[in-house]
Amino acid sequence: MAYNKGKKRFHKKRKRIQDPPGLSVTVVNNNVEFALKRLKKKIKESNLFLDVKRKSYYEKPSKLKRERKNLAILRNKYKNQKENKSY
Repeated sequence: MAYNKGKKRFHKKRKRIQDPPGLSVTVVNNNVEFALKRLKKKIKESNLFLDVKRKSYYEKPSKLKRERKNLAILRNKYKNQKENKSY
């Protein structure tokens, strides 16, 4: 068996560019497409479009309360169905 007693090869780690806080990205090496892709991903994760769509018109507080209550009832219903399933 021959062991390699030569120099150890260390790989340089790539420096990861940190994006500024909030919904902004930095463009590196004029790569606008990549920066746009990252910006779209950040916007999607922050649910910005859903908030804008929801706030584009006024909803009465009673309607919001009713929707939350109905969602809670549905969650409870499906949770009970899942627990009561027997195979």
